[in-house]
Amino acid sequence: MSMEIPFLDLKNLNLSFKEDFHQALMEVLESGWFVLGKSVEEFEKRYASFNQTKFCIGVANGLDALILSLRSLDIGKGDEVIVPSNTYIATWLAVSYVGATVVPVEPREQCYNLNPEKIEQKITPETRAILVVNLYGQAAELDAIKKIAEQNGLHLIEDNAQAQGATCNGKLTGSFGEINATSFYPGKNLGALGDGGAVTTDSEKLTARIRILRNYGSEKKYFNEVKGINSRLDEIQAAWLSCKLKTLHEHNAIRNDLARQYNEELKEAGDIVLPQIATGCTSNYHLFVIRTMRRNELADFLRKHGVGTMIHYPIPPHLQKAYKELNFKQGDFPIAEEIADTCLSLPMHPLLMKRDVSFICEKIRLFYA
Repeated sequence: MSMEIPFLDLKNLNLSFKEDFHQALMEVLESGWFVLGKSVEEFEKRYASFNQTKFCIGVANGLDALILSLRSLDIGKGDEVIVPSNTYIATWLAVSYVGATVVPVEPREQCYNLNPEKIEQKITPETRAILVVNLYGQAAELDAIKKIAEQNGLHLIEDNAQAQGATCNGKLTGSFGEINATSFYPGKNLGALGDGGAVTTDSEKLTARIRILRNYGSEKKYFNEVKGINSRLDEIQAAWLSCKLKTLHEHNAIRNDLARQYNEELKEAGDIVLPQIATGCTSNYHLFVIRTMRRNELADFLRKHGVGTMIHYPIPPHLQKAYKELNFKQGDFPIAEEIADTCLSLPMHPLLMKRDVSFICEKIRLFYA
């Protein structure tokens, strides 16, 4: 009997919220208020509480959340921002969009995230901030990185787009930086039915600034204090996100159980390198990323057996055409390049069954037999 196991099942995951979504939609429609209304205010309160920060500001998407975070700290032309060499390109794009310069730092190979031991050698008089990413849902070594930022008088910003609910030494990701950005893209652990994002912070001053910047630079309608943008989380998405937020801890726990099963069933499979979590850190397992020198062959083999996989990400930012002006070349960031050449994301979502994971692992072991 053949099986079909998609990499991600967003259709059925969201259909499981159908009744709640319908009720939330009707409440928005009946309110007659569709931009920056009660649904956004309520979600901002709920997400701030979930993330254990004082404030949350809803914005249009995760990239805007990063850009606005940088702008709120007046980071721009002439400034340098330390970023991971191993990340989705949005992290770099945000720095570029405010006119600052990216300064890539390699990850810790076993954990994929920014290596604290490599940061200080890249700090110069022009460095203004460290933009740390909690990649694949795994918390970075945030305490160590925060200490480096404080000792060097730098701003710390988290890109928490993939790690809602993960922790470092008991403290939630998205609460370590002065300001932190997250995404509610549909595939995220807390995903909207379209684009969405948010900024979290404990700073009342930065919150007020972000609220102005996201709304054309205006606090009072038609009075524009600064050159802002239009980046507002809309009422319907906010209402739906409030529905899904109620199950986020439960769904993250399911993902962790599935990750434990993957780790157990694949611990002696071929040349596979399993993901490692930094000491004191946890993951929400947004992705379960393995590495193998036979990545493309394995992906093709699994596809033929009905198993969907993805590659996050096949080309590191420094080798993308978008950054050709920086003149980076192959070999400049070898750890990021090796991860890009060998990583493979296996199916991981709350509707995935243990029997599905067993089937996937059985096929992987068969591939290496």
